[in-house]
Amino acid sequence: MRLYFFPGACSMSPHIALREAGLPFELERVDPKTKKTAAGVDFFTVNAKGMVPVLELDGGERLTEGPAIVQYIADQKPGSGLAPANGTLARARLQEWLNYITAELHKTFTPMFKPDTPDAYKAIARANLEARFKYVDGQLAGKQYLLGDTFTAADAYLFTVVNWSRLHKIDLATWPNLAAYMERVRARPKVQEAMKAEGLIKA
Repeated sequence: MRLYFFPGACSMSPHIALREAGLPFELERVDPKTKKTAAGVDFFTVNAKGMVPVLELDGGERLTEGPAIVQYIADQKPGSGLAPANGTLARARLQEWLNYITAELHKTFTPMFKPDTPDAYKAIARANLEARFKYVDGQLAGKQYLLGDTFTAADAYLFTVVNWSRLHKIDLATWPNLAAYMERVRARPKVQEAMKAEGLIKA
């Protein structure tokens, strides 16, 4: 398999999931400005949406959209614990979190990354993020991870998105459960491997 990624972007979520699952894969970096891959390929020929992540399977099929990709990865290694079995309430809870992260956190961050977003709107986005962080903080009370004691694909996604707080100087100390959670996930060996491979921390 090949994962098309950009360091620290939402593609880090499936990157972490691949390492946690122990699946073999290759990385192909994408330049978000030129839309070229490290091999010089026009990324729009890989994904017409022009966005990472893309997971290219060994047979040539390609999957896009992070929440779909991480569930596919998890299902390749059921014993990894990255996702509960299909058809269970626990699996629905995983999907509930993946949807919340993508719709309420990921997309709320998006305008904050765009230089042409008016400052007044960025302030609104930041306030919305803080309200959502408060909710997540409450949900993490007494838990190691989102679904309990087991690290799942939803945790890989939440960690990736909340990690962007550093870029916008959002102090997570306001939400102690979330702050402790981020440090707990950051300390996982496979998360460290992914961050080192993306050049986010020193190898």
